[in-house]
Amino acid sequence: MIIQAPSLTALRGIRHAFFTRLGGVSEGIYATLNSGIGSADNVAHVVENRARMARSLGVEPDRLLTAYQIHSPQVVVAERPWSVDERPKADAIVTNRPGLAIGVSTADCGPLLFADAQARVIGAAHAGWRGAFTGVIENTIQAMEDLGADRGRIVVALGPLIRQPSYEVSQSFVDDFLRADESYGRFFRPAERDGHAMFDLPGFIAAQLAKSGIAQLDDVGLCTYSDANRFYSYRRSTHRKEPDYGRHVNAIVLSE
Repeated sequence: MIIQAPSLTALRGIRHAFFTRLGGVSEGIYATLNSGIGSADNVAHVVENRARMARSLGVEPDRLLTAYQIHSPQVVVAERPWSVDERPKADAIVTNRPGLAIGVSTADCGPLLFADAQARVIGAAHAGWRGAFTGVIENTIQAMEDLGADRGRIVVALGPLIRQPSYEVSQSFVDDFLRADESYGRFFRPAERDGHAMFDLPGFIAAQLAKSGIAQLDDVGLCTYSDANRFYSYRRSTHRKEPDYGRHVNAIVLSE
C-alpha cells in the first residue's frame, strides 16, 4: 500500500508515504484505495480510504490535509486542520506544525515531498507539467524558507508519476516550452506519431529543483501509467475510455 523514499525514511521525526491504489475499500475503476474527494466514487469509501491513510501516518483522519488542486503555482501554509469544504485552492502545502499530515493528490502528475529535518519544516507539492512550468516548485521552497527552512538542507522525494515512454504530447505543447527556454528541448524525444513528442516530466521536475538550489532529490523511479496493478492513471483511464479515475495521496508529517 505504501512506497517510501530512503532519503526521507532516514530523517528522524518525519513520516511519509506515497500511497498506491492498494489496501482500500473502493470498487470497480476506483479499486481499491481511491482518495479522490472530487471523484464520483462512493463518498463513504473515500472517507474510509483516507482514514486508513491517516492511521498509517500516525494521525487522526481530520489531520490528513489536502488542498483543492487547480494546477497552479499557489502554496498555502497549514496551521490547523481544515474540513473538506474549507480546502484552499492551491497545489502545494507547507507546515511546521507537528501532527499535521500534508499531502497532494495525483494520478500521473508528480508528487513531491520536501523536508528540512533540522528546521522541522515540511512541504508537499503537486507538480504536473503546468505547475512545474509556472513555479510551484520554487514557490514551495520559498514558503518553506519563510518558515525557517534552508534550501541547502531540504531533502526532496519524487513519487510515482507518468514517465517519458508513456507521456505523448502535441507539437504545440513542445513549442510552448521552447518559447520559454530553448534548452527545454532536452526533455522531449520524437514520438512514433508525426507531430508529437514524448515528454520527460520527472526530468523537467528534477531540473527545476536543481535550478532552485535543491541538491538532494530522491526519485522512486516508478511510472503510474505503465503499472495498472499498483497505480491510478488519468491518461490510462482516458485511453481506455473509462468515465473516471482514482487518485492517490502522497503525504508527509512531522511527529509530535
